[in-house]
Amino acid sequence: MLVIGICGASGSGKSTLADELCRAIGKNATVINHDCYYRDHPSLSFEERCQLNYDEPEIFDHDLFLQDIKTLMDGKPITRKRYDYSHHRRDDTEELIEPTDVLIIEGIHVFYDERLCELMFLKLYMSVEPDICLLRRITRDINERGRNIDNISVQYLTTVKPMYDKHIRNYIDLADVIVAHGGQNARIVSILAGYVRDVLKGEQS
Repeated sequence: MLVIGICGASGSGKSTLADELCRAIGKNATVINHDCYYRDHPSLSFEERCQLNYDEPEIFDHDLFLQDIKTLMDGKPITRKRYDYSHHRRDDTEELIEPTDVLIIEGIHVFYDERLCELMFLKLYMSVEPDICLLRRITRDINERGRNIDNISVQYLTTVKPMYDKHIRNYIDLADVIVAHGGQNARIVSILAGYVRDVLKGEQS
């Protein structure tokens, strides 16, 4: 199994690139979003959960994420994890994810865990101007997560930007390929998909 990691700021186009690359590679590829692996906090009230910093690295269950990736690499299925943004709670499913030849994982801190980075065949970093990322984040959070502009602004200033400056911008140093212009970069998708298919053919020959 080839593991491809896609990292970058919130709103940089990671999910879009992951989905486009998965489609270009074909049926032998699967996408898993790191956002589905936020830690659960059932003992906290909804108000308390709203105050958590969802942009810091330790908000994610890195051990569970790593365990699931290793399980897939061992040729065994995992259950699909899911996160409910409206209630800030985990909402895992019993749906099985079967192993495929290519596994694409994406998230703002997907390069944080050195153990996981060591498993990656290819590491991609999304290089997009912060103001473009912010505009995309506003549109997404309003349309998909039911948030208002005041809430988005407070979160951006208190957690999103500080964590980008402290952690996420530095992940670029770990990347094999830096991707510009967001996830709908047809040329880079075609190049990467062709490269991955060639590697798979070489392994199977």
